Amino acid sequence: MNAAAGTLAHDEMQSVADAMHDAASAAADHAADHAAKVKRTVMRGGLQAVRGVSRFAYSGSYVLSYAIVYTAVFAVHALPQQNPVMDGFRDGGRAAKSALKSKA
Repeated sequence: MNAAAGTLAHDEMQSVADAMHDAASAAADHAADHAAKVKRTVMRGGLQAVRGVSRFAYSGSYVLSYAIVYTAVFAVHALPQQNPVMDGFRDGGRAAKSALKSKA
């Protein structure tokens, strides 16, 4: 093998190596871009999931508290006002308010 043929083979191998290096770099850049896009999509989806859970928790708490308070107020107003049960409710309410004020 002469020097010219050796140089030509070396140049061809260098061209192949450069092409492989460029392809690997392009693939790595593409993978990094794709990973960033996936991360942004997941974050957006994650935020939407958190918002959905938050809305569900708020709505559920609202409905539950409304049902409890409405039922209690309805029951209190349905009972006659001058009886031991109502006296107990009033006294218990006052005691609870007093206990909260003394702890604050």
